[in-house]
Amino acid sequence: MEALTTEAPPRIVTLAAEDVRVSYGEKEILHGVSLQWEKGGVGALIGPSGCGKTTLLRTLNRLVELTSGARVSGRVLLAGRDALREPAPLVRRRIGMVFQRPNPFPISIFDNVAYALRKEGSRRPRRRVLEEPVEKALVRAGLWDEVKDALGRSATRLSGGQQQRLCIARALAASPEVLLMDEPCASLDPISTAAIEELVLALRDELAVVIVTHNLAQARRVGDRVAFMLDGVVVEQGEAEAVFESPVEAETRDYLAGVFG
Repeated sequence: MEALTTEAPPRIVTLAAEDVRVSYGEKEILHGVSLQWEKGGVGALIGPSGCGKTTLLRTLNRLVELTSGARVSGRVLLAGRDALREPAPLVRRRIGMVFQRPNPFPISIFDNVAYALRKEGSRRPRRRVLEEPVEKALVRAGLWDEVKDALGRSATRLSGGQQQRLCIARALAASPEVLLMDEPCASLDPISTAAIEELVLALRDELAVVIVTHNLAQARRVGDRVAFMLDGVVVEQGEAEAVFESPVEAETRDYLAGVFG
């Protein structure tokens, strides 16, 4: 009797960039970038400073267009629909973003997370209604046990690592389908960095995660797929192990070897 084989179900693409170009005035920053990301995986973007990684993230969730003189072309497909043609505030809720430096609002821990929930309706929900979703977001961000008895404390009194996880909780409260993370550990100590990395790995089962990092060891630890960018172009992309162990392009090999960057 033949043994039964079970194949893993195919992953569904959650977010895709198709021939995305971004210009500021006459200078083109991104030159036809095409990438895709799936729920259940972490996509790591690597490359030297100024190569376009952050510009790509800001394009995906419609922040880049807030810059005077910015022009965007191509398509950003979110669940099959072009996010560049959807209302920007809605896109930013569906594609959450966490920045390099924690940016909590100078209000209470509770109100930081509740902020995203209160934006959902025209009427201001009462605190009792918000307690459960706020707790859920803080639990998902791995912060609940540390702050559950101090939700009224100012968020600015938290440590840097806690502030970053609070910002992640605030983004998660809006129930996004994608979470973009722009060097989320750049200003954190090793212990806080490890906590964020564990969180990233836990979140990938719930949504698509895209992380920009200059830390190649971090990209290798958390990335399922890796894309190497240089001068606004995707030079190489693929499964993380393949890119790190057997890069195809000479530029990728040089960057990984520390020749530049």
